[in-house]
Amino acid sequence: MKILALDSSGLTASVAVLEDDKLTAEYTVNYKKTHSQTLIPMLDAVRNMTELDLGTVDAVAVAAGPGSFTGLRIGSATAKGLGLALGCPIISVPTVDALAYQMYGLKQLICPIMDARRSQVYTGLYEFVWDNTKRPGGYVLHILKEQCAVSIEEIIRCCNTYDREVVFLGDGVPVFAQTVADLMQVPYSFAPAHRRLQSAAAVAVYGSVLYHQGIWESAAGHRPVYLRLSQAERERLEKEGQT
Repeated sequence: MKILALDSSGLTASVAVLEDDKLTAEYTVNYKKTHSQTLIPMLDAVRNMTELDLGTVDAVAVAAGPGSFTGLRIGSATAKGLGLALGCPIISVPTVDALAYQMYGLKQLICPIMDARRSQVYTGLYEFVWDNTKRPGGYVLHILKEQCAVSIEEIIRCCNTYDREVVFLGDGVPVFAQTVADLMQVPYSFAPAHRRLQSAAAVAVYGSVLYHQGIWESAAGHRPVYLRLSQAERERLEKEGQT
């Protein structure tokens, strides 16, 4: 099975190709350019470098949110367009789940934190559990707290209820590192730079897991997951006196 994966949910833009259990390519950029400038050229570069025939792609996996509203729209629109053109399904991969999956097999609890602005983070809490019945010879991602938008204080309180070490990752690490240091009551650490941010490779691999569980959708039916209203929508409601 060949999966083309995209992630533009945060500051990082990333494209990857997974064929069966082989990662053929990954192109990731974390720089100043917008995803509208980078994602399609990156996809084209991967296609050219690997001589990828898009007609052989079986599914398109995309980090479907939460995350940057603009980034999610760009990634989802690109995935949707590819899915419609190629006649293949879309695998909507929850952004925070994909971040957690980068820490595959880790014994500690995993807490991704993405800076969601307005004093909130997109986050969740995860662990890997050995399970031969669902994935022979491997670990299964167990969701302790589903992805959500909450204050950093709330997710730290949740972490402190477990008597286990926690690993934090995501672009919220440099933003909230001091708050974590001040409030954590259990051992914790921060993921290293090469595991900290979004990765289309993780979207592809976890997308493959979801696909084989029957979790996929048609390109026509695909929609990104925002979790909360955009700034423009909030401002409109405020003007209308609804907030």
